[in-house]
Parts: sequence; structure tokens; C-alpha cells
Amino acid sequence: MSNASKIILGIDPGTARMGWGLINYNDSNHNYTLVDYGVLETDSSLEDHLRLKDLYTALDILIKKHNPQVVAVEDIFYFKNQKTLITVAQARGVVLLLAAKGGKVCHSFTPLQIKQAVTGYGQADKKQVQTMVKTLLKLKEEPKPDDAADALAVAICCAHSLNMLNKL
Repeated sequence: MSNASKIILGIDPGTARMGWGLINYNDSNHNYTLVDYGVLETDSSLEDHLRLKDLYTALDILIKKHNPQVVAVEDIFYFKNQKTLITVAQARGVVLLLAAKGGKVCHSFTPLQIKQAVTGYGQADKKQVQTMVKTLLKLKEEPKPDDAADALAVAICCAHSLNMLNKL
């Protein structure tokens, strides 16, 4: 991998299901390609602290395997359900801790910023985001499940923003 090339890990945080997506971004020509994507799922019968431990372990393995230089995570924006807000915040904390522990550059993006970067429209729906992720990464089909497509959108948003973020 050249100095101009970076692996970016995008994360769509969640305790039940955490989406992740890895892209290789080339600074010199502003191109990106898919590396891999998927979801980390936890057992709903487990207590929260055990689910967070499982996420930590699985994400730690993923980071060690792919060694991303940058971790990008979706910021918590608004949830109608307070319990969902808390569990997503806890899962997001696991991501931030692992990024810090691994000495990774870490950036957060709001859903509005992600949709704007990927579709050009901040109010895009999930289907529009999935379609654009497929197009931008030159995939044969839309990434599934939604959480993985959202994580790839986070990574793409980060790639679009890196030059400006590095100047700040």
C-alpha cells in the first residue's frame, strides 16, 4: 500500500448489530475501493455488559486483521427511544475506545453529513444511500444488510472529508 493509500473503517454503531465497512482510499487520485464489509451481531439474551464485551472482542479482531489507518463512526443524532439511544452510545463508546487504544485517527460524522457526502442530499432515505454506495464502490449489488451499507457510507463520507480534516 502506498503512502497515499489509507484503509478506512466505517462503523454504524449498535449493540444488537454493528455494521462495519472497509474501503481503501487513495489520497493522490481520490479513488476508493471496497476491501470488505459485514455486521457484528450480539446475542440478545445476554446482559448489556456481556454484549459490549463481545462487540469489543470482535471489533478488536477486525481492526487487527485489516489495520485501518482511520476509523470513522456515525455520530449519535436523535432517537425517539431513550433506551436505544443509550445502547447505541455504549456501542459507539466501544468503537472510540478501540480506536484510541490502537492509536487510530478517528472521525465522527452525523447522519446528515453522511447522506450529503454519499447522495448529495442530506434527507436521502436508506434505499438512496444503498444505491449510491453500490454505484460509488462499483459493486454488482447493494451491500446487505442495511447496517453494513450504512457503515460503508460512513467510510465514503470520511474519504470525501479527509483532505479538509487533515488541514484542520
